[in-house]
Amino acid sequence: MKLFNHVQIKVQDLEKSRSFWDSVMDVLGYCSVLEIKDTVIGYGTSVYDMFEIRQVMSETPLTKSLHLAFNAPSLQSVDKFYQTALENGGRCNGKPGFRPEYEEGYYAAFIIDTDGHNVEAVYVDGHTNTYG
Repeated sequence: MKLFNHVQIKVQDLEKSRSFWDSVMDVLGYCSVLEIKDTVIGYGTSVYDMFEIRQVMSETPLTKSLHLAFNAPSLQSVDKFYQTALENGGRCNGKPGFRPEYEEGYYAAFIIDTDGHNVEAVYVDGHTNTYG
């Protein structure tokens, strides 16, 4: 069983965020799997394994100060994620590189998205987990 069915963040401007997320998720190999017009867009492998962006409304306030880490299929896709994010309005929060303090073979890049979220793409060579 997977840990999540879906994860959702609220964004200030759905169309602006869509432009950013369409580009970034494509680089990581994920596509749109759900859309409710003017309300929500879901990316992932299915509606049972997705990340959603939802338009802010009075009953759904903006999500703040969130860290998201997406699995990337290769080192090159982490690099491309970083470059694509910067080209689409993201800001650098950590250039692509190995992070041995996290885990051996952990290669990641960090950006701040158009709503201020810390977004990471990570590839772990060998997919080992050295955390307790």
